[in-house]
Amino acid sequence: MINFKPNKLTIALLSSGLMSMSAAAFAAEEVQAEAVAVAEEEVEVIEVTGFRRSLVQSMNTKRYSSSVVEAISAEDIGKLPDSSIAESIARLPGLTAQRLDGRASKVSIRGFGENESATTFNGREQVSIDDNRGVQFDLYPSEIMSGVTVYKTPDATIEGEGIAGVVDLQTVRPLSKTERVIQINAQLEQTSFDELNPDADNTGERATFSYMDQFADNTVGVAVAISTMSSPNQEKRWNSWGYPEFNDAAGNTYSILGGAKPFVRSSMLERDSVMGVLEFAPTDDLHLTFDALYVDFTDEKILRGIETPFAWGQGTIDPASAVVDPETGFITSAVTEGQRVVLRNDYEERQAEMNSYGFNAEYNLNDDWSLEFDASYSNVDREIWSMESYAGTGRGDSRGVADNIGYEFDGGNTGAKFSHDLDYSDYNLMQLGGPLSWGWSSALNDKYGITGTEYENQAQDGFLNTPTVEDELTSLRFAATQMIENDYVSAVTYGVSYKEREKQKKSDGFFLTVSSFSLDTPGMMPVPEEYKEGTVNLDFIGMGDMIAYNSKGLVQDGYYDLLSEALTNTSHATKSWTVKEEITAAFIKADLDMELGGFPVSGNVGVRYVQTDQSSQGNAFNTQDGLVITSPTDIEHDYSHILPSLNLSLRLDDNQTVRFGAAKTISRARLDEMNASVNASYNQQPDDNGNYWSVSGGNPELEPKEAIGLDLTYENYFSGEGYFSAALFHKDLSEWIFDGTYEVDMSGVADPATGEIPPNSTGTGTGKVNGGEGTLWGYELSVALPFNVFSESLDGFGLIASYTGVESDIEDQNGNEYELPGLSDSISSVTAYYEKSGFQIRASMRSRSDFKGDVYGLGFDQVQVDIEGETIVDAQIGYDFGEGGFESLDGLSIFLQGYNLTEEPFTSLQGDNSLQVRDYQDYGSSYLLGFSYKL
Repeated sequence: MINFKPNKLTIALLSSGLMSMSAAAFAAEEVQAEAVAVAEEEVEVIEVTGFRRSLVQSMNTKRYSSSVVEAISAEDIGKLPDSSIAESIARLPGLTAQRLDGRASKVSIRGFGENESATTFNGREQVSIDDNRGVQFDLYPSEIMSGVTVYKTPDATIEGEGIAGVVDLQTVRPLSKTERVIQINAQLEQTSFDELNPDADNTGERATFSYMDQFADNTVGVAVAISTMSSPNQEKRWNSWGYPEFNDAAGNTYSILGGAKPFVRSSMLERDSVMGVLEFAPTDDLHLTFDALYVDFTDEKILRGIETPFAWGQGTIDPASAVVDPETGFITSAVTEGQRVVLRNDYEERQAEMNSYGFNAEYNLNDDWSLEFDASYSNVDREIWSMESYAGTGRGDSRGVADNIGYEFDGGNTGAKFSHDLDYSDYNLMQLGGPLSWGWSSALNDKYGITGTEYENQAQDGFLNTPTVEDELTSLRFAATQMIENDYVSAVTYGVSYKEREKQKKSDGFFLTVSSFSLDTPGMMPVPEEYKEGTVNLDFIGMGDMIAYNSKGLVQDGYYDLLSEALTNTSHATKSWTVKEEITAAFIKADLDMELGGFPVSGNVGVRYVQTDQSSQGNAFNTQDGLVITSPTDIEHDYSHILPSLNLSLRLDDNQTVRFGAAKTISRARLDEMNASVNASYNQQPDDNGNYWSVSGGNPELEPKEAIGLDLTYENYFSGEGYFSAALFHKDLSEWIFDGTYEVDMSGVADPATGEIPPNSTGTGTGKVNGGEGTLWGYELSVALPFNVFSESLDGFGLIASYTGVESDIEDQNGNEYELPGLSDSISSVTAYYEKSGFQIRASMRSRSDFKGDVYGLGFDQVQVDIEGETIVDAQIGYDFGEGGFESLDGLSIFLQGYNLTEEPFTSLQGDNSLQVRDYQDYGSSYLLGFSYKL
């Protein structure tokens, strides 16, 4: 009963099939049929191509969706507007991204971090190469995607769960096209920095081959995309150990640099992927689709720098050299005499292999009933090999030649520059071994017989982290839709779904000791000639050149001995776990189609019931005689949720719409916080809670965070290429996750100290618990403005802009204020473009204010830090020869893209003092030169 008149451009697009990818936006087939009929009779088809076509497709997905959504559409198969999916998503209204190693990776929606949103692939939840649920978008090649839809308000049929929203990545459907497509895309990539490490590259390449065709009178469709990429990235990083405080004799409080770990990093991300889609529609009533995705992903990093102790080193600070900032009491520069440093030649390799398969069947029983069945399976295996190699002038804290190290902060959030006396590029002076006493392990001391000697705790010459992750997810879904003819409801969908997920993490680490080390030969080892790589320049921190060698080759060729850290360190037992989830859901959704006060109203109302059975297997552990003793744990928990949702769309006229959405949503707990690996001790007497076990670690009984959300949006589609929208949103939050205590059942768990199962099984756990409450609210303004609305002479020029403001008031279970990870109180994005007669020019800016974000800490633990706001500027220029009138070159286009053109750094601070920089990461810029040829 939706009565509206599509504008001419919309009709033309519908008629030409360009909008067929937005199936969700055109669920009512009679609307499209009517529009096409009108187009054929009254309107000449208007052809819009390239970037402008993708904007129109995205705009109409938003316009005709029953929910509040944002969308991205590819200009053509294998040709999204950006080289990265995350870069494109981060420009959508209300969305932004956090960079990881210089690449946009973690996406935030309306102030909520990545853990509060879900990512689906063709509507199906996906596994993650991360330790938790959040998807790293650089795993997914943008070259194989046809579009992305971000659901800010849910409906009862959406499988992904997230308080913030759901991001759905979509592959092409070959039967949505009417012709064969063969396309080749190729690009060369280069960073603005020269090679920061002598054995690295600052150039890479990308290539994609895409094929799509229809057979058997358009009843069989095939699409294949093969993509390969090697993408370089480089970084100059200044990283601090921290800023300790001390009091002088007069009671004045000062803070000083405790130490720093600056380095240069050169990395190469290599990714090979194959995507395939097979569609079969033998009759008008049956439609079968099978899709598959395989991704082989390797991220290799070379890191070199000088770790410089200062206040936490063994040197003596010269009081006369200290300069104090009078406002903060921070010592901005000083010199320490007799200081020894650690030269780091590190190597990291992150490997992942992902497989994803999906099958969907749709069958129309008759004019009133249709059935849908969907099955999918995805899995990922990830391995990390992260190595530290140390070098210096002598073994331990007091041997070898010391240096006089000075530092000075310039106040620009770039960290400090150092001064020094020694030549760190001298291979005769700088040799392999541990120049500081870091090897505090009884097992390491016992292995080399150095307990009680002057070399005790001095046998660590490096370290190797080797965490692995396996993630597996199986999903089944069945739904039936009944068409209904009345004045209020057009269709009702009933369905059930089942998901089974198992994620396992194993953690281990190894002390590295040069193989020549013993009490008879306790000194350092010269770098063998064949492993020398020359020198690396550290002028950006004032340390000059330092030795560069192939540390990976030294380990692989047996120049180091390894000893497991897990023998004496309980942290690896904490980080090793398995979490399983079985989620059964039943849902019902009614599609609304009515009139209210003479205005057409559409939308949906529904409810989703979700039953969850979760369990975790891990270790209860403690130490005995310095060694880690473990006992297996297996803890189960179940719960359920009822999640109602409502979406209403009131069409004021042909162009104006008011939307309202209300829903209860959940975000599941982080997997690493709900594991059953705990440090446990059994006490003979009960504690204040009457429990005998003392437990700290994960909490397998964590339940999801909950929110009730309200959305109100006004949309005005004032032209075929332009719209304006204003939105208000509000979320009441509850059952958030904070630190606290809880009761845990330790039935069947042996006391690690005795190996026996004690008679009392209740324990008091210390870790994450559900609790607290609060609200988050905000507004969004967005506009797509084609300049041809002002004058036809400006046709081809346009502007896309959005601004989001967010505020929150959240308290933990104790009434303390809490700030959401990923929350920036202001987010903005602007893209200016020109596209006509083959020319394609656009420049984009996205900006976000300060926020708290998760970064990797020691041992790949995720730690939360204060991250400074940033503004990223990108640009692209291209030319399409066919659109430019060169018939012989029809299908060929070329382009040049530049990313982070202003070289915006990634900066995090230590607390509120802007002088105390925790991390300053300078990535430089990246450039891509490429072509696309469509046969």
